[in-house]
Amino acid sequence: MPPEILALIDEPLMLIAVLAVGAVLGIGVERLVEGQKRAERQAYWKGRNSGKQGGKVGPLKKDGLAGAAKANGSATDQLACVMGADFTARALLNRPEANLFKALDAAVIARNSGWQVMAQVSLGEFLTSRDTAAFGCINAKRVDFALMDPEARVVHTIEYQGSGHHQGTAAARDAVKKEALRKAGIGYHEVVAGHTTAGELRRLVEKLVPES
Repeated sequence: MPPEILALIDEPLMLIAVLAVGAVLGIGVERLVEGQKRAERQAYWKGRNSGKQGGKVGPLKKDGLAGAAKANGSATDQLACVMGADFTARALLNRPEANLFKALDAAVIARNSGWQVMAQVSLGEFLTSRDTAAFGCINAKRVDFALMDPEARVVHTIEYQGSGHHQGTAAARDAVKKEALRKAGIGYHEVVAGHTTAGELRRLVEKLVPES
């Protein structure tokens, strides 16, 4: 047996003190590790919960997390949440989009008065799928403009590609929309800012919309 251990055995009080210090250190280390694990679990679930929102998570005001819970709760909770907030109206389209809408709408009506142009339409309003996961991927995504025939069916969609459109993940989002529309047999067309002339827009409409 090592002489250090024999020395401690000969000194019982010293042995008790060493064991006590070791026990305290062990408890401290255990609590530290458990605290780190708890923090990791909290961060994990916080990320999971924020990811379910499907977008950027902004700062919570007033009721904080309670307000967010109300927004996802029952109709009564949502009503209470809305009653406690302020709302203001804003334009559905920005100025370039509004100008394109006017030109597109005029060209479509001139071509066939039974057709209509709809703006900012969610794909979930005119597409469906038995695959609920796939439908969830496109449900809230929108197209800038939808060309609707006299039977209220969307036949073609038009995306306005502004100067900052392809920033971030825009290309990936467009790919998702394109694939869903392709499978549904709905046309996808792009109008590029500064490159599509009035004549080209008119010819596009003549190609997509049957003459009345």
